[in-house]
Amino acid sequence: MDEADRIGACIESLSFCDEVIVVDSHSSDATREVAASLGARVIERDWEGFTKQKQFAVEAATHDWVLCLDADERVSPELEAELRARKQSGFTGPGYTMPRLTRWEGVWIRRGTWYPDRQLRLFDRRRGSWQGGAVHEKVVLDGPAAELSGDLLHESYRSLDEHLGTIGKYTKLGAENLGAKGRRASFTDLWLRPLVRFVRFYFLGRGFLLGWRGLSLALLGAHYVHLKYLRRMIDQQDEARRDG
Repeated sequence: MDEADRIGACIESLSFCDEVIVVDSHSSDATREVAASLGARVIERDWEGFTKQKQFAVEAATHDWVLCLDADERVSPELEAELRARKQSGFTGPGYTMPRLTRWEGVWIRRGTWYPDRQLRLFDRRRGSWQGGAVHEKVVLDGPAAELSGDLLHESYRSLDEHLGTIGKYTKLGAENLGAKGRRASFTDLWLRPLVRFVRFYFLGRGFLLGWRGLSLALLGAHYVHLKYLRRMIDQQDEARRDG
């Protein structure tokens, strides 16, 4: 993927790491060149999905403790200090989670369901691995993860158009995942699930305190859920016609 404009900040935030590996899926911009110029080991590889791509990077590392970031993420100074201290004293257990703080339309979103959005990104690869389907990949450990307090910063979408494009891509993958699991969508899924998503973000998560951004994110979240189940319902009809 093309990440020349963001990969540099990501790699620079990892200056305390013993090595940095970038797995590139034939980007068409200067992503590989930027990464290599900052000392990263760049591996070009065909895209096989989020889970396989991330697990490949883990297995390519030369150390057992790995920290996994996407190109639009970076380690905050507070998290870096915490990771340096942990590295000095020695990591314990199978892994650590960290809160992720996302910026959307120029503002760090600390309300709704977007924060603390804990992510398991630091782990012992001998005791965990990336698992999952086409979307919603996650690290699975052989024991409980400890918690870090420093934020993992997420620069999110470059524009509203990119956000809407991502919703379209991920809802398609999400619907396919539902189908692969034999999950059927119902009329109730089309209206109740989006409503629950909206209420959780806007009211329970006090997203209304974010003004127009909070309302917009609540509506976009509801739209995401509705579109995923709508796609699944349409797929069901197509499957029925083929079987009939």
